[in-house]
Amino acid sequence: METRMFSRLVLVFLFIAPVPFICGETPGEGKPGEGKAGEKRARGGNGVKKLQARRYDQVSYATAHNAMSNSDEGWLFPNQTHGLTRQLSDGVRAFMLDVHDKGGKPYLCHSRFFLGSRPLKDGLAELASFLEKNPREVLTIIFESYVSSKAIEGAFRESGLLPYTHRQQRGKPWPRLAEMVAAGRRLVVFTDRGGGELPWLHGVWDFCWETHFSARSRKDLACGKNRGSLKNSLFILNHFLTRPAASRRLADEVNHNPFLKKRVEQCRKASGRLPNFITVDFYERGDVIAVVDELNGIR
Repeated sequence: METRMFSRLVLVFLFIAPVPFICGETPGEGKPGEGKAGEKRARGGNGVKKLQARRYDQVSYATAHNAMSNSDEGWLFPNQTHGLTRQLSDGVRAFMLDVHDKGGKPYLCHSRFFLGSRPLKDGLAELASFLEKNPREVLTIIFESYVSSKAIEGAFRESGLLPYTHRQQRGKPWPRLAEMVAAGRRLVVFTDRGGGELPWLHGVWDFCWETHFSARSRKDLACGKNRGSLKNSLFILNHFLTRPAASRRLADEVNHNPFLKKRVEQCRKASGRLPNFITVDFYERGDVIAVVDELNGIR
């Protein structure tokens, strides 16, 4: 989500050639896997009984960094290969999304519109469709926002996603996933701007803390705190490299075991906390979903 990461790269491209706005089509869904006792589940999913009995903060979620920026839909310098629908079917359950203003409307965009963009409501509609078809799954959105809370609320309303939003009081225990399912409130939304202005739009640093995200090499991936308080209930483990932009080659350096599993365990031991959001680029490369399943005790 590091919006300013591309500044120099963007300037180069602006002088090379103009590139039109790019908005892609939704890719098709993949096939779900099998859980224990024959339960149908996507790898990385949280709809199985074992996880439903846990609180929201006792579960790990495969998290797509800059989830909207993907090569299938033609974005330049993407962080992911596939669009949101395919990410969902592959087991991603949390999404870091950047939202910017374009003509008074909120758009998904990473830093500059020529790199790729689409209306926020269209991306949210994909999540709404998934929740409708998968009534036991719980999702999370983490916004890097450059628009008003009112603009975000309008997109949620238009997409049909608003009724799914969970409302969490600060300092109160998180509900169990089964309780969220029973209430029909299966989407938790965080933002770095305007948190608390709406009852379901939670300030990310009121509830979460994170490791540093400006890593250029493996040795930069430490376990120390960057933003948020260690007293907060949710742990964001940033696990991606940017040199100077994301790439599949860089993802291959960190997404595979034993390196991925070793870092997750190191940070878990150092913090005494379960990493809730394992945040990666190109999630399908390596062992990300498998490591999340293992953290959740799902084989």
